[in-house]
Amino acid sequence: MSEPTAAPSRRLVVKSTAGVATPELTNQAFTVAATAVAAGVDVSLWLTGDSAWLGVPGRASELELEHAAGLDDLLASVLEAGRVTVCTQCAARRGITQEDLVPGVRIAGSAVFVEEIMAPQTQALVY
Repeated sequence: MSEPTAAPSRRLVVKSTAGVATPELTNQAFTVAATAVAAGVDVSLWLTGDSAWLGVPGRASELELEHAAGLDDLLASVLEAGRVTVCTQCAARRGITQEDLVPGVRIAGSAVFVEEIMAPQTQALVY
């Protein structure tokens, strides 16, 4: 009799498209990503559009939302056990380079995003 195989781990890809101008939407994306990390889920958080700025040191702390965890704390939580990526084109349009980002945040393009969301056992959410 063969040993049972472990179920494949679930993955979550969260894409945040907004920035500090829409604090509830942005905070929700980061909260879901950080909560999933805390639950042991393999998480990849993508910062696109105006969310690209949130990968730059000090920018996440600019978003303040009553009754919500601080965005800088949520970002740190995701970075501890997950991945954070700034969209290549979004970074280029804003003049953001790899050297401008919080340590651990990477820049990658749509091919990497598609690869991540098409992986087995993956759920993608867009905020």
